[in-house]
Amino acid sequence: MTSGLAQTAPPLPEHAPGRGAARLERAGVGLLLWTGIALIAVPLLLTLYLSVFDEKLILFPPHGYTLAWYAAILPNFAQPVLTSIELGAAAVVGSLLLGIPAGIGLSRHRFRGRGAVSTLLLAPLTVPGIALGLAIYVMLVTIDEQLGSMITGSMVGLVLAHVMIATPWVVRLCLASLTNHERSAEEAAASLGANPLTVIWRVTLPAMRPGIIAGALFAFVISFENLELALFLTSPGVTTLPVAVLQYLEYHIDPLVSAVAVAQTVGIAALLLVLDRFMRLGRIVR
Repeated sequence: MTSGLAQTAPPLPEHAPGRGAARLERAGVGLLLWTGIALIAVPLLLTLYLSVFDEKLILFPPHGYTLAWYAAILPNFAQPVLTSIELGAAAVVGSLLLGIPAGIGLSRHRFRGRGAVSTLLLAPLTVPGIALGLAIYVMLVTIDEQLGSMITGSMVGLVLAHVMIATPWVVRLCLASLTNHERSAEEAAASLGANPLTVIWRVTLPAMRPGIIAGALFAFVISFENLELALFLTSPGVTTLPVAVLQYLEYHIDPLVSAVAVAQTVGIAALLLVLDRFMRLGRIVR
Protein backbone atom coordinates (compact mmCIF):
# COMPACT_ATOMS: atom_id res chain seq x y z
CA MET A 1 0.00 0.00 0.00
CA THR A 2 2.73 2.41 0.82
CA SER A 3 5.03 1.44 -2.04
CA GLY A 4 3.13 3.60 -4.55
CA LEU A 5 3.08 6.66 -2.37
CA ALA A 6 5.58 9.43 -3.01
CA GLN A 7 8.32 9.28 -0.46
CA THR A 8 9.30 12.71 0.80
CA ALA A 9 12.26 13.58 2.96
CA PRO A 10 11.34 14.57 6.51
CA PRO A 11 11.68 18.29 7.23
CA LEU A 12 14.85 19.45 8.82
CA PRO A 13 14.65 20.07 12.56
CA GLU A 14 14.55 23.69 13.65
CA HIS A 15 18.18 23.65 14.74
CA ALA A 16 19.53 21.33 12.02
CA PRO A 17 22.96 22.34 10.59
CA GLY A 18 21.57 22.57 7.04
CA ARG A 19 18.81 24.96 7.99
CA GLY A 20 21.23 27.13 9.96
CA ALA A 21 23.60 27.33 6.99
CA ALA A 22 20.72 28.29 4.68
CA ARG A 23 19.65 31.07 7.04
CA LEU A 24 23.23 32.30 7.31
CA GLU A 25 23.52 32.32 3.52
CA ARG A 26 20.28 34.29 3.13
CA ALA A 27 21.43 36.75 5.77
CA GLY A 28 24.77 37.23 4.00
CA VAL A 29 23.09 37.80 0.64
CA GLY A 30 20.68 40.27 2.22
CA LEU A 31 23.55 42.13 3.91
CA LEU A 32 25.46 42.41 0.63
CA LEU A 33 22.32 43.58 -1.17
CA TRP A 34 21.53 46.31 1.32
CA THR A 35 25.19 47.36 1.49
CA GLY A 36 25.21 47.81 -2.29
CA ILE A 37 21.97 49.80 -2.16
CA ALA A 38 23.39 52.01 0.59
CA LEU A 39 26.63 52.64 -1.34
CA ILE A 40 24.57 53.82 -4.32
CA ALA A 41 21.75 55.64 -2.56
CA VAL A 42 23.56 57.46 0.25
CA PRO A 43 25.87 59.55 -2.01
CA LEU A 44 22.90 60.40 -4.26
CA LEU A 45 20.78 61.49 -1.32
CA LEU A 46 23.62 63.55 0.16
CA THR A 47 24.23 65.21 -3.20
CA LEU A 48 20.52 66.01 -3.50
CA TYR A 49 20.54 67.41 0.04
CA LEU A 50 23.57 69.62 -0.63
CA SER A 51 22.04 70.95 -3.85
CA VAL A 52 19.28 72.79 -1.97
CA PHE A 53 21.49 74.52 0.61
CA ASP A 54 20.86 78.26 0.74
CA GLU A 55 24.54 79.04 1.30
CA LYS A 56 27.38 80.54 -0.72
CA LEU A 57 29.68 78.07 1.02
CA ILE A 58 28.79 74.52 1.99
CA LEU A 59 28.11 74.80 5.72
CA PHE A 60 26.25 72.40 7.96
CA PRO A 61 23.63 72.84 9.15
CA PRO A 62 22.40 75.27 6.47
CA HIS A 63 20.46 78.41 7.36
CA GLY A 64 17.81 77.61 4.77
CA TYR A 65 16.96 75.79 1.56
CA THR A 66 16.48 76.95 -2.01
CA LEU A 67 16.17 75.67 -5.57
CA ALA A 68 18.02 78.69 -6.99
CA TRP A 69 21.14 76.63 -7.71
CA TYR A 70 19.25 74.63 -10.33
CA ALA A 71 18.25 77.85 -12.08
CA ALA A 72 21.94 78.85 -12.12
CA ILE A 73 23.09 75.75 -14.03
CA LEU A 74 22.48 76.99 -17.57
CA PRO A 75 23.76 80.56 -16.99
CA ASN A 76 27.05 79.06 -15.78
CA PHE A 77 27.37 75.93 -17.91
CA ALA A 78 25.20 76.43 -21.01
CA GLN A 79 28.04 76.25 -23.53
CA PRO A 80 29.79 73.25 -21.94
CA VAL A 81 26.47 71.38 -21.77
CA LEU A 82 25.84 72.08 -25.46
CA THR A 83 29.38 71.00 -26.33
CA SER A 84 28.98 67.75 -24.37
CA ILE A 85 25.66 66.99 -26.07
CA GLU A 86 27.11 67.63 -29.53
CA LEU A 87 30.17 65.55 -28.67
CA GLY A 88 28.02 62.70 -27.35
CA ALA A 89 25.85 62.72 -30.47
CA ALA A 90 28.92 62.65 -32.73
CA ALA A 91 30.43 59.82 -30.66
CA VAL A 92 27.21 57.83 -31.02
CA VAL A 93 27.12 58.23 -34.80
CA GLY A 94 30.82 57.47 -35.26
CA SER A 95 30.86 54.48 -32.92
CA LEU A 96 27.77 52.97 -34.58
CA LEU A 97 29.28 53.39 -38.04
CA LEU A 98 32.39 51.52 -36.87
CA GLY A 99 30.95 49.17 -34.29
CA ILE A 100 28.04 47.66 -36.22
CA PRO A 101 30.13 46.41 -39.18
CA ALA A 102 32.84 45.27 -36.76
CA GLY A 103 30.29 43.34 -34.72
CA ILE A 104 28.87 41.66 -37.81
CA GLY A 105 32.32 40.80 -39.14
CA LEU A 106 33.61 39.38 -35.86
CA SER A 107 30.44 37.39 -35.29
CA ARG A 108 29.85 36.00 -38.78
CA HIS A 109 33.28 35.51 -40.31
CA ARG A 110 36.47 33.67 -39.43
CA PHE A 111 39.53 35.29 -40.95
CA ARG A 112 43.24 35.60 -40.33
CA GLY A 113 43.94 38.29 -37.77
CA ARG A 114 40.44 38.10 -36.26
CA GLY A 115 41.87 37.85 -32.75
CA ALA A 116 44.14 40.84 -33.29
CA VAL A 117 41.25 42.94 -34.63
CA SER A 118 39.07 41.94 -31.67
CA THR A 119 41.84 42.84 -29.22
CA LEU A 120 42.45 46.16 -30.95
CA LEU A 121 38.76 47.10 -30.88
CA LEU A 122 38.44 46.26 -27.19
CA ALA A 123 41.80 47.71 -26.09
CA PRO A 124 40.40 51.12 -24.95
CA LEU A 125 38.42 49.26 -22.26
CA THR A 126 41.61 48.02 -20.61
CA VAL A 127 43.83 51.12 -20.83
CA PRO A 128 43.50 53.67 -17.97
CA GLY A 129 41.76 56.84 -19.06
CA ILE A 130 44.61 59.16 -18.06
CA ALA A 131 47.16 57.10 -20.00
CA LEU A 132 44.84 56.98 -23.00
CA GLY A 133 44.24 60.72 -22.94
CA LEU A 134 47.96 61.48 -22.70
CA ALA A 135 48.78 59.06 -25.53
CA ILE A 136 46.13 60.60 -27.82
CA TYR A 137 47.35 64.10 -26.98
CA VAL A 138 50.95 63.21 -27.87
CA MET A 139 49.78 61.58 -31.10
CA LEU A 140 47.72 64.63 -32.13
CA VAL A 141 50.62 66.98 -31.36
CA THR A 142 52.88 64.81 -33.52
CA ILE A 143 50.36 64.89 -36.37
CA ASP A 144 50.13 68.68 -36.12
CA GLU A 145 53.92 69.00 -36.23
CA GLN A 146 54.26 66.72 -39.24
CA LEU A 147 51.30 67.95 -41.29
CA GLY A 148 50.95 71.52 -40.06
CA SER A 149 47.35 70.88 -39.04
CA MET A 150 45.58 72.25 -35.97
CA ILE A 151 43.70 69.19 -34.77
CA THR A 152 45.02 69.36 -31.20
CA GLY A 153 42.46 71.07 -28.98
CA SER A 154 39.86 71.10 -31.75
CA MET A 155 36.42 69.54 -31.77
CA VAL A 156 37.57 67.13 -34.48
CA GLY A 157 40.29 65.61 -32.30
CA LEU A 158 37.91 65.36 -29.36
CA VAL A 159 35.25 63.62 -31.46
CA LEU A 160 37.77 61.10 -32.82
CA ALA A 161 38.97 60.31 -29.29
CA HIS A 162 35.44 59.84 -27.98
CA VAL A 163 34.52 57.63 -30.92
CA MET A 164 37.52 55.48 -30.03
CA ILE A 165 36.43 54.96 -26.41
CA ALA A 166 32.75 54.43 -27.32
CA THR A 167 33.27 51.94 -30.17
CA PRO A 168 34.30 48.99 -27.93
CA TRP A 169 30.97 49.16 -26.10
CA VAL A 170 29.05 49.12 -29.37
CA VAL A 171 31.11 46.17 -30.63
CA ARG A 172 30.58 44.16 -27.45
CA LEU A 173 26.84 44.78 -27.36
CA CYS A 174 26.42 44.05 -31.07
CA LEU A 175 28.32 40.80 -30.62
CA ALA A 176 26.11 39.92 -27.67
CA SER A 177 22.93 40.59 -29.67
CA LEU A 178 24.09 38.14 -32.37
CA THR A 179 25.22 35.40 -30.00
CA ASN A 180 21.85 33.63 -29.86
CA HIS A 181 20.68 34.64 -33.34
CA GLU A 182 20.55 31.71 -35.73
CA ARG A 183 22.01 32.21 -39.18
CA SER A 184 19.24 30.11 -40.74
CA ALA A 185 17.11 33.20 -41.45
CA GLU A 186 20.03 34.89 -43.21
CA GLU A 187 20.78 31.74 -45.21
CA ALA A 188 17.10 31.42 -46.15
CA ALA A 189 17.00 35.02 -47.36
CA ALA A 190 20.18 34.50 -49.40
CA SER A 191 18.79 31.27 -50.91
CA LEU A 192 15.69 33.18 -52.03
CA GLY A 193 17.81 35.59 -54.02
CA ALA A 194 18.55 38.43 -51.60
CA ASN A 195 21.97 39.99 -52.07
CA PRO A 196 24.32 40.34 -49.06
CA LEU A 197 23.42 43.98 -48.39
CA THR A 198 19.72 43.15 -48.42
CA VAL A 199 20.28 40.26 -46.02
CA ILE A 200 22.13 42.56 -43.63
CA TRP A 201 19.51 45.33 -43.91
CA ARG A 202 16.41 43.12 -43.67
CA VAL A 203 17.57 40.28 -41.40
CA THR A 204 20.83 40.94 -39.55
CA LEU A 205 20.30 44.55 -38.45
CA PRO A 206 16.78 43.90 -37.06
CA ALA A 207 18.25 41.05 -35.01
CA MET A 208 20.96 43.43 -33.76
CA ARG A 209 18.53 46.21 -32.85
CA PRO A 210 18.67 45.60 -29.06
CA GLY A 211 22.46 45.71 -29.11
CA ILE A 212 22.51 48.77 -31.35
CA ILE A 213 20.15 50.69 -29.06
CA ALA A 214 22.05 49.70 -25.93
CA GLY A 215 25.37 50.51 -27.64
CA ALA A 216 24.17 53.97 -28.67
CA LEU A 217 22.97 54.65 -25.13
CA PHE A 218 26.25 53.53 -23.57
CA ALA A 219 28.26 55.50 -26.12
CA PHE A 220 26.39 58.73 -25.35
CA VAL A 221 26.64 58.35 -21.58
CA ILE A 222 30.34 57.44 -21.69
CA SER A 223 31.11 60.36 -23.96
CA PHE A 224 29.02 62.84 -21.98
CA GLU A 225 30.59 61.86 -18.65
CA ASN A 226 34.19 61.42 -19.80
CA LEU A 227 36.73 63.61 -18.03
CA GLU A 228 40.14 62.05 -18.66
CA LEU A 229 40.26 62.62 -22.43
CA ALA A 230 38.77 66.08 -22.16
CA LEU A 231 41.46 67.16 -19.69
CA PHE A 232 44.11 66.70 -22.38
CA LEU A 233 42.19 67.45 -25.56
CA THR A 234 40.00 70.46 -24.81
CA SER A 235 40.97 74.06 -25.49
CA PRO A 236 39.56 77.32 -24.07
CA GLY A 237 37.05 77.45 -26.92
CA VAL A 238 36.02 73.79 -26.65
CA THR A 239 35.18 72.82 -23.07
CA THR A 240 32.98 69.91 -22.02
CA LEU A 241 30.76 69.86 -18.95
CA PRO A 242 33.03 67.64 -16.77
CA VAL A 243 36.00 69.94 -17.42
CA ALA A 244 33.91 73.06 -16.80
CA VAL A 245 32.70 71.63 -13.48
CA LEU A 246 36.28 70.78 -12.47
CA GLN A 247 37.44 74.31 -13.35
CA TYR A 248 34.53 75.77 -11.40
CA LEU A 249 35.54 73.81 -8.30
CA GLU A 250 38.99 75.41 -8.38
CA TYR A 251 37.50 78.77 -7.32
CA HIS A 252 34.07 77.98 -5.84
CA ILE A 253 32.83 75.75 -3.05
CA ASP A 254 29.07 76.07 -3.29
CA PRO A 255 26.08 73.77 -3.95
CA LEU A 256 25.98 74.53 -7.68
CA VAL A 257 28.11 71.50 -8.53
CA SER A 258 25.76 69.30 -6.52
CA ALA A 259 22.85 70.72 -8.48
CA VAL A 260 24.67 69.90 -11.74
CA ALA A 261 25.24 66.32 -10.56
CA VAL A 262 21.57 65.89 -9.62
CA ALA A 263 20.43 67.37 -12.94
CA GLN A 264 22.71 64.97 -14.84
CA THR A 265 21.38 62.00 -12.88
CA VAL A 266 17.77 63.02 -13.47
CA GLY A 267 18.42 63.64 -17.17
CA ILE A 268 20.02 60.23 -17.71
CA ALA A 269 17.26 58.54 -15.69
CA ALA A 270 14.62 60.29 -17.80
CA LEU A 271 16.36 59.12 -20.97
CA LEU A 272 16.36 55.56 -19.67
CA LEU A 273 12.65 55.76 -18.79
CA VAL A 274 11.76 57.06 -22.25
CA LEU A 275 13.80 54.33 -23.92
CA ASP A 276 12.26 51.72 -21.64
CA ARG A 277 8.80 52.97 -22.55
CA PHE A 278 9.35 52.43 -26.27
CA MET A 279 12.23 49.92 -26.48
CA ARG A 280 11.93 47.80 -23.32
CA LEU A 281 15.44 48.13 -21.91
CA GLY A 282 14.93 44.99 -19.85
CA ARG A 283 15.06 42.97 -23.06
CA ILE A 284 17.95 44.99 -24.48
CA VAL A 285 20.49 44.71 -21.66
CA ARG A 286 19.70 41.25 -20.33
